[in-house]
Amino acid sequence: MKLKILLINPWIYDFAAYDLWNMPLGLLYIASFLRRNGADVFFLDCLDPCHPDMSAGTGPLRLPKRKQSGAGSYAKARIPKPEVLKGFPRNYNRYGITPEIFLRSLNSMSRPDLVMVTSMMTYWYPGVWAAIELVRTAFPGAPVVLGGNYVTLCPQHALGSGADFCLAGPAETSLPPLFKDLYNRDMPFIPDADLDSHPYPAFDLILQREQIPVLTSRGCPYRCSYCASHLLNDRFRRRDPIRIADEIEFWQQRLGVRNFSFYDDALLVDPAELAIPLLREIVRRKLPIQFHCPNGLHLRNISPELASLMFQAGFKTLRFGFETSDVARQAATGGKVSNEELAEAIACLKRAGYQDREIGIYLLCGLPGQTAEEVKESVRFVQSFGARPILAEYSPIPGTGLWAEAVASSPYPIAEEPLFQNNSLLPCRNDRLTYDMYQSLKLMTRIPADRDISAYFSCSPAPKQLI
Repeated sequence: MKLKILLINPWIYDFAAYDLWNMPLGLLYIASFLRRNGADVFFLDCLDPCHPDMSAGTGPLRLPKRKQSGAGSYAKARIPKPEVLKGFPRNYNRYGITPEIFLRSLNSMSRPDLVMVTSMMTYWYPGVWAAIELVRTAFPGAPVVLGGNYVTLCPQHALGSGADFCLAGPAETSLPPLFKDLYNRDMPFIPDADLDSHPYPAFDLILQREQIPVLTSRGCPYRCSYCASHLLNDRFRRRDPIRIADEIEFWQQRLGVRNFSFYDDALLVDPAELAIPLLREIVRRKLPIQFHCPNGLHLRNISPELASLMFQAGFKTLRFGFETSDVARQAATGGKVSNEELAEAIACLKRAGYQDREIGIYLLCGLPGQTAEEVKESVRFVQSFGARPILAEYSPIPGTGLWAEAVASSPYPIAEEPLFQNNSLLPCRNDRLTYDMYQSLKLMTRIPADRDISAYFSCSPAPKQLI
């Protein structure tokens, strides 16, 4: 008899959230994996912006604004802040469908044999716990499995989620023993280390497919001190570039999708191995598509050839990880890119046809011991080349190289309470980089480099009309 398995993508509970081509890709890979092993799979997405029970009216069911490219706002409702965040002066929201819609969806289906819930940011756990609680209400006794980043990074804290099983790591290694224990069943299909041995994600479970994410690799060859990639992946693995192009063409022809996103940590690393042959193939096939890269691409290997191929292949949303122009901090955090490499990459991209504001450069703000002056200099450095600086607030992640320093420098108990790992709090701010200074820095990213910003940049809050 086939097992009935329900997969759930839970809510985001946070001060702010925006859908930058987000999709629970890992959960959709698991869905295909389970299908190949004979299970009937059902999917419930708490973040679905196009749920059939949503309406265009006012109130809690208001449809969010969406872009044709697949990005856009989530539906949201203000909710009470957790007690420990009461003093933070921002509204706290639940992003996604209402709990009533979620519970109605659960009650409309028969009891599953297993419920699997994923998780992302550690500080989003309240939405995960809320989803599990409602699952317990609808299906008492049904075993619940919790997986994802939160479980891997905060395993002890995740034990309080209400799930029966908390599984860290990739599903293809953690699920077979569980199925053996629960159902005395072996899984006949288990993908091997070759990422191309995995079946395509189950995108048929997504009701409206404005865009599709494509996975080209797992892991990263770098060990940046602020990043958890090496904790979430056992090693760096890549797919075959022609097989990736085959998948992109498959989804474009099967579903008519024109927008694709990449969230890989190292898409442009060693470009002769993957990016260049992939983009040449995309250009050769003349597919009517465009690409979005919100995660922060590597700058080091941008060359005239690679920049030209990106432009020809339809890379529209460009975001690169630079982090800081401070040479000492570059070396201390991993040394993945230098100031000279940034300058050369921007020049190559401009020669390829990209405009200044199309080249987004992420700068980390709020690192342990970082000063507002350092961030200010980094902003001006990026602007001096005509690119667009984008502040990325630092979120301390358990187990990373900076974690011990973050714990020591944070005014919050970040090791005990994941809610304090939220980047919105600026968890490692200090007297030389206060929250008010951060607000002025955000304003600075929108002011051209040739304008005097001294009137806006101080230890006092930015003027209300300028925020």
